[in-house]
Amino acid sequence: MTFEDIRTLARAWPEVEDGTSYGTPALKVRKKLLVRLKEDGDSLVMPGVPRDERDMLVENEPNIFYFTDHYRDYPMVLIRLSKAKRALVEPLLRRQWLALASKAARKAFETEGSSRQK
Repeated sequence: MTFEDIRTLARAWPEVEDGTSYGTPALKVRKKLLVRLKEDGDSLVMPGVPRDERDMLVENEPNIFYFTDHYRDYPMVLIRLSKAKRALVEPLLRRQWLALASKAARKAFETEGSSRQK
């Protein structure tokens, strides 16, 4: 995956907009950080991942998921995009979007999704 893949995926959801964070490309929801690209150009900073879940991800997929001392005390994980697959990243991204999006945006998205399934 690339940051552009992440961007394309997330921009399909309401209230997601392009931004920057610490001088790197980021996606935000209502001005709050959804994800950002780290300075290395390959690592995605993914907030909203509790430490116990992060530890499990790192243990099970250390070539994809990791964290540094800087992020140790925060509920987030780093994802190596060049090694990641959409099936691993999308659920984490969607969960963070759901946590940040307005009730109206979540409802509109759920309504649109259920109408596509018919």
